[in-house]
Amino acid sequence: MVEELVGVVAAVGAGALVYVAAAARVVKQYERGVVFRLGRLHGDVRRPGFTLVVPAVDRMRKVNLQIVTMPIPAQEGITRDNVTVRVDAVVYFKVVDPAAAIVNVEDYRFAVSQMAQTSLRSIIGKSELDDLLSNREKLNQGLELMIDSPAVEWGVTIDRVEIKDVSLPDTMKRSMARQAEADRERRARLINADAEYQASKKLAQAAHQMADTPSALQLRLLQTVMAVAAEKNSTLVLPIPVELLRFLERGQQPSAQTAGHAGAEEQAEIAEGAVDRTEQAEEAMEQLRRAVEQ
Repeated sequence: MVEELVGVVAAVGAGALVYVAAAARVVKQYERGVVFRLGRLHGDVRRPGFTLVVPAVDRMRKVNLQIVTMPIPAQEGITRDNVTVRVDAVVYFKVVDPAAAIVNVEDYRFAVSQMAQTSLRSIIGKSELDDLLSNREKLNQGLELMIDSPAVEWGVTIDRVEIKDVSLPDTMKRSMARQAEADRERRARLINADAEYQASKKLAQAAHQMADTPSALQLRLLQTVMAVAAEKNSTLVLPIPVELLRFLERGQQPSAQTAGHAGAEEQAEIAEGAVDRTEQAEEAMEQLRRAVEQ
């Protein structure tokens, strides 16, 4: 009798172990379990940890709640300003309602992928090329709304959508390069014209200042000659300053005026003084010529 009782207990224990082994399920921290009993949704979603189901009656499907990164294949389309482009993007989404993700859609990943591709083509057709290149933040928001609207019924929420790359035809790239070059040249010419305008104003002020002091003009002329002569790679033609001729003329006028009133000795002294002044002028011209040659 005792042996039969022990055998029954052992059989029951073995059956219980087999049942527990068949009914035991482990749900990970980032998963949720959806149980179907005889094909119908049963109870609440199973939380992470150890759980039991009825073998051969219940069937549990695990749903991952992590954020999924899904690349959208490059889509080719024509923008609103008739430019053919290829645009690829990436969508980030996650499941917020595991039961709806299993019951309402056959494959929520495939559904999100197809919806993202169609929405991306729609965005390309509604946008202009400049928006695709420079205003991507606004396009990302519009693309996110287009995908998120139907995805709510699937128990999926769109975290964000980012446009990765916009591929342009080679002809369009060359046209944009020429446009950018023309714009840079325009700005360079404007800057150069503004510099010329400011320089002309300063030169006009300098001309008025030199008009009050004629000797400043001669000093400036000598400075220019020295600067040009320092290069030693050009031929300089220097005109005789008018002030030098006037200096010689003023030196001869006293000689002519005093020649009729003075005596022979005075005329000799005046002539000697005129010769001295002439020699001084010639010496100044010689020094200037040497400076130019150097």
